[in-house]
Amino acid sequence: MTLDPNLLIDRRILKRRLRLWQALSVLVVVFLVFFYLEATDQIFTKYKVAKIQINGIIVEDPKRDVLLADIKRDNSVRALIVTINSPGGTVVGGEDLYRSLISVGEKKPVVSIMGTVATSAAYMGAIAGDKLFARESTITGSIGVVFQTIDLTNMLNKIGIVPESLKSGPLKAVPSPLEPLTDTGREATQILVKDLFRYFIDLVSERRQMDRAKVLELADGRVFTGRQALDNGLVDSIGNISTAREWLDEEKGIPKTLPIIDISTERKSWNLSKLIFGLTDKSLFPNTLALDGLLSVWQPDK
Repeated sequence: MTLDPNLLIDRRILKRRLRLWQALSVLVVVFLVFFYLEATDQIFTKYKVAKIQINGIIVEDPKRDVLLADIKRDNSVRALIVTINSPGGTVVGGEDLYRSLISVGEKKPVVSIMGTVATSAAYMGAIAGDKLFARESTITGSIGVVFQTIDLTNMLNKIGIVPESLKSGPLKAVPSPLEPLTDTGREATQILVKDLFRYFIDLVSERRQMDRAKVLELADGRVFTGRQALDNGLVDSIGNISTAREWLDEEKGIPKTLPIIDISTERKSWNLSKLIFGLTDKSLFPNTLALDGLLSVWQPDK
């Protein structure tokens, strides 16, 4: 049977078009796969060193925790540098920062660099680093915990205001600025402070590989210069970002030529006076939000 020449031509054209579409489909699939692998850093990985800044009062910060968790998972990040300039904050804030940095350290090196001030909860976070640097004139230390309150009863009585609280138990809402602190209340609060102080001491002893008795000698609330901190084993070395890069290169094999990528952890700033007096806000102004928790913070005398 003889086929129509026109039909043969049409079939050849159809086959060519089919092959063309097949080739285009393959190219599209290859492009999409390549794009996905590139976007997820699974091909031609661009290695880098991440850097975050911890500034101001340290409190719980879910955004910061998420960013650090992302850094941990990101295979293109070879190391993390944490620069710290903070007088401290809440104990929980310091604990959260510490645990997030410890988690990152399970996957890649973490270097802490202390700036002008890195005390109390800021020092708690800093010791999570595999290497801890300070400047010679850095103010650090102030290892301890404080619970601050005020007694307003005398002032309120003078202006004719008599505060009254109906409580389910004698230690509920103690200490409170609306009632004198009893011996029982003072003892209960002191037990709370001492328990978190022991927690802080244990962290320093473990991370700095120091005898607990030695840590207790240093943990009377005093601050140290970076030079003094080095002499006492509270930091590893005097240095800055350049020094940290050299350490990562020599000790961890992470080239100094890798770019540093800044990771922003900006959030609403906390005023120190609001942080301290915020502990009393619930008693004075029950309809407002207040900052709860014990403090691990240092500030010089005015």
